[in-house]
Amino acid sequence: MTSTGTTPEPTTSEPGGYAAARLRLLQGKARSGPSRRAALATLTDHWLTALFDTAAGQTGVRGAALVAVGGHGRGELSPRSDLDLLLLHDGKADPAAVAALADRLWYPVWDLGLALDHSVRTPAEVRRAAGEDLKVQLGLLDARPVAGDRGLVAAMRTATLADWRNRAPAHLPALAELCRERAERQGELRFLLEPDLKEARGGLRDLTALRAIAASWVADAPHEGLAEARRVLLDTRDALHLTTGRATDRLALQEQDQVAEALGLLDADTLLRQVYEAARTVSYATDVTWREVSRVLRARSARPRLRAVLGGRAAAPERVPLADGVVEADGEVVLARTARPERDPVLVLRAAAAAAQSELPLSRHVVRRLATASGPLPVPWPAEAREELVTLLGAGEATVPVWEALEAEGLITRLLPDWERVHCRPQRNPVHTWTVDRHLVETTVRASSLTRRVGRPDLLLVAALLHDIGKGWPGDHSAAGEVIARDTAARIGFDRHDTDVVAALVRHHLLLVETATRRDLDDPATVRAVAAAVGTTTTLELLHALTEADALATGPAAWSTWRASLVADLVGRVAAVLAGRVPEEPEPAGTGAEQERLAVEALRTGGPVLALHARAGTRDENGEPEPVGVELHIALPDRPGVLPAAAGVLALHRLTVRSADLRAVELPTGLGDGPADLLLLSWRVAAEYGSLPRADRLRADLVRALDGSLDIRARLAEREAAHPRRRGTKAPPPRVTVAAAGSKLATVIEVRAQDAPGLLHRIGRALEGGGVRVRSAHVSTLGANAVDTVYVTRRDGTPLPDAEAAALARDIEDALR
Repeated sequence: MTSTGTTPEPTTSEPGGYAAARLRLLQGKARSGPSRRAALATLTDHWLTALFDTAAGQTGVRGAALVAVGGHGRGELSPRSDLDLLLLHDGKADPAAVAALADRLWYPVWDLGLALDHSVRTPAEVRRAAGEDLKVQLGLLDARPVAGDRGLVAAMRTATLADWRNRAPAHLPALAELCRERAERQGELRFLLEPDLKEARGGLRDLTALRAIAASWVADAPHEGLAEARRVLLDTRDALHLTTGRATDRLALQEQDQVAEALGLLDADTLLRQVYEAARTVSYATDVTWREVSRVLRARSARPRLRAVLGGRAAAPERVPLADGVVEADGEVVLARTARPERDPVLVLRAAAAAAQSELPLSRHVVRRLATASGPLPVPWPAEAREELVTLLGAGEATVPVWEALEAEGLITRLLPDWERVHCRPQRNPVHTWTVDRHLVETTVRASSLTRRVGRPDLLLVAALLHDIGKGWPGDHSAAGEVIARDTAARIGFDRHDTDVVAALVRHHLLLVETATRRDLDDPATVRAVAAAVGTTTTLELLHALTEADALATGPAAWSTWRASLVADLVGRVAAVLAGRVPEEPEPAGTGAEQERLAVEALRTGGPVLALHARAGTRDENGEPEPVGVELHIALPDRPGVLPAAAGVLALHRLTVRSADLRAVELPTGLGDGPADLLLLSWRVAAEYGSLPRADRLRADLVRALDGSLDIRARLAEREAAHPRRRGTKAPPPRVTVAAAGSKLATVIEVRAQDAPGLLHRIGRALEGGGVRVRSAHVSTLGANAVDTVYVTRRDGTPLPDAEAAALARDIEDALR
């Protein structure tokens, strides 16, 4: 055995000798890598060879061989990999002797606790099994002799490879369907926070599929970067096996730091970015290869008919002009014969825009030629280049595959150098579906459907592409992004005015949704602050569309009819201010019909009145009902302790709060004779599990909580002790801040924390302990994160002095830790 620097001395057939040598190899100083995998495979082969030779001699079986298939056959043994073995025999030996030989091979493997996938077959049985089971066929494509009759193995390999090639027209579509089903189940590896390195799309299974396609001689995958991608994924899996001590392929959050350290990487984000880049390479190669398979199989099926029609002559593919220097040929976008990319730097964007507009793929060979031959665009870009970029960005869903093709060959970072910092960058907030770079592209896709709502669709699309570009830099990504967006907009040829607008959109892309969901829109200071930041109605119009596109591209938890209505309300108020209509000081909040009914009843009874019902008429963008739970309205006379009591009762009944709004209301003159100070709490809630509680039970518990006979804090503590929540990844600590100049009428406290049962109850208790009056509260839940904004005053109705406000914020933060 050749030394690799990490390979132990050859061992005997004694299990203890192999086990000790295996342990020394895996605990050595060398990091995960091809040499260690090869050394482990060689060591295992030596042990299995000794077992086979001894067992064959004892049983007298001749004409047999031990064959490694699958990953073992490729010599890619990870620390906890299965041993995938085939005992191949010519069928001439006594079946009992063959069974005894198998037992003498399998039992030593099991005795060491190694996972084993095994079979015993003749060559004819191998071919029959491969013809009936695609997964068996795939494993056999990597078959490698370990011990015994190598001629028998060679003949079997020749036959099974010939069968695979002969049956490729039938088997490759079946393999494609298997890959599609697996991708639907497991997701896209490069976008998952806890990816399955093997099963997710872009993982090791897809690399095996690419090898199978190549073995069929129908098509071959692009080789650029694939070997490195395979190494990265295998190295990561090796380190994961050693870190966890388990045969797992899922890179869980709690293991990522340790795996990164084992691989000598800076941190978990560096690890994920490296894994995502490998998966992107595999996914792109997979798309290109399956497209070529489809083209070849389609051509093969059509060839006999064409020959019959044309008398044996082959028909050249039709070339349809799409743009200057760009044509369609055989279902792909290629360059015209007269195109000269070295003399036409705009050709890259022209070809990309034509492909996206035509909903056709860019030929891989064309992209490679453009990457190799195209010269740089002048700075600032000519108008044609900018227009082609905007056309590409406005093509909707068709933009994505074209963009990815350009990115695979490094053309995007050549056009937009700052793209490199967001390329394959993970986003650890579970609300986000995509990596930063793909989120930016998805936002342009969403924005493309909103271009009819704005007067400058070009600025909307470019701002959508750049709005999170600052996430590659430290600090506030909106502030960093403003600087990059300004430079980029100038680079691609916008004038100073348009550059300022793009920069402003990037700087304030979170302004509308954060203000609408976390601030009191009846407070004139809120609306004036937004109007001052936006500046013009044109920018407001663009910002409104960008806000919606950004939220829709983030994930299902980021946008809803409720959020859309709040943002639209804010936009209408800001537009009025920008048009010169000064907002008036707020009147006491009015009431709707149902709220009036509840308020009158609360005044009559002097206690809480509840209404609980499903929210009707709420539909998402596709017309489907939104899973927003139900609405719960509570009206009751204002008194201390209302917020923590109501929130605590909801937590006791396992109701998850999606959003909440608390405000003091005043009834119209003539309604009721009781006290004028009423509180109206409007909640959007959903059952954590099971059915919703009855309204009368909620009211009874709320009455008990308010009169002190129900100790909510103790009941929640008892439930937590009896059924502690499952621990997951460690959440960042809560953060409580005072919003500077948030309102002239009240002090604005903003709470950001991990959402959990009883969170709002604890916030309310801390506010009560601070002796403040809650003027209004606005609760927003985004995935696992809660952002709650509370407007508070002293008991006399005046805002808190700065020192008192800061102390209250600290008290709330302490209560949430």
